[in-house]
Amino acid sequence: MRISEIYIYGHDLPVKNGPYTMARAQVWALDTTLVKLVADNGLVGWGETCPVGPTYAEAHAAGARAALAQMAPDLLGAEVSPLGLHRQMDGLLNGHNYAKAAIDLAAHDLLGKHYGVSVSTLLGGAVTDKVPSYYATGVGAPDDIARLAADKQSEGYPRLQIKVGGRPVELDIETIRKVWEVISGSGMRLAVDGNRGWTTRDALRVSRECPDIPFIMEQPCNTIEDLQKIRPQVGHAIYMDENSTSLNTVITAAGTGLVDGFGMKVTRIGGLHPMRAFRDLCEARNLPHTCDDSWGGDIIAAACTHIGATVKTELLEGVWLAAPYIEGNYDPENGIRIEGGHIRVPSAPGLGVSPDESRFGAPVASF
Repeated sequence: MRISEIYIYGHDLPVKNGPYTMARAQVWALDTTLVKLVADNGLVGWGETCPVGPTYAEAHAAGARAALAQMAPDLLGAEVSPLGLHRQMDGLLNGHNYAKAAIDLAAHDLLGKHYGVSVSTLLGGAVTDKVPSYYATGVGAPDDIARLAADKQSEGYPRLQIKVGGRPVELDIETIRKVWEVISGSGMRLAVDGNRGWTTRDALRVSRECPDIPFIMEQPCNTIEDLQKIRPQVGHAIYMDENSTSLNTVITAAGTGLVDGFGMKVTRIGGLHPMRAFRDLCEARNLPHTCDDSWGGDIIAAACTHIGATVKTELLEGVWLAAPYIEGNYDPENGIRIEGGHIRVPSAPGLGVSPDESRFGAPVASF
């Protein structure tokens, strides 16, 4: 089975009740990029990549489309094989994992449909038919975030991630304490996500002033060097998120004991093929992690859910979806939804979602 046609689409995803606020960005709407691969047997596979604006990471929507357009002509006729496609894409363009991920997702979707199996089966087999999700708050007033925490705990979310940074650290400490007052004893796990927004000084202060609260500290500071500096001084577990840009970085961080887990984005690392290797590396070192992405619709949501379903149960921190922050689904019937804080794993072949192509308009590029 070979690639015979490639179509690239742009689609706007407004943020429901926006903006969504992080330490370094406010998001009102996201520009997602979709890829449709058509195989020589007529089957169609869908991929997607959706950077959170141009400042969250070294990625942006126009860059994704430019990278895909650069590679697409040379991918026509290529065998639909994730390993082979990654090697070919790496030979065509250095870096740009987030753009290559869209091709990777579409290839997995195609392969699943070709063999009549779900993507989770291709990735080694699901260990569950329902994966835990988690809710990520924006940066907000302490009382508002505490009320939101209570709401999400009652909805059945097993984990809460609160965003911090980009403001006086005293407000972050107050937020952490008020949230813990609400969820303490409920069994709900807590992550405090700095999105690179704290200085090492602030990260150390938070850990020292909240020794009684068992949260994990996710990407508190900007660089790997910052994490190395605070590692021996904090009393909380550290998870790497934005810095984990490649398998090479993950291997180093895990092998040197720099972190206690990861918040991993499927498109950041290049798609499901490298994500599978990441999953196995984490299992070998007994490191918990998430399986999610920075943003996106049903296609990214399905990919995150499938890989999450294959993770060893005790190591899966959850699958985060943008679904609560966007209106509707690409696939009105089989779109990915969070119910009771959990996500049903699609069982149909491939990714298990069939986007309504009319929602996307005309492609921005065709090959």
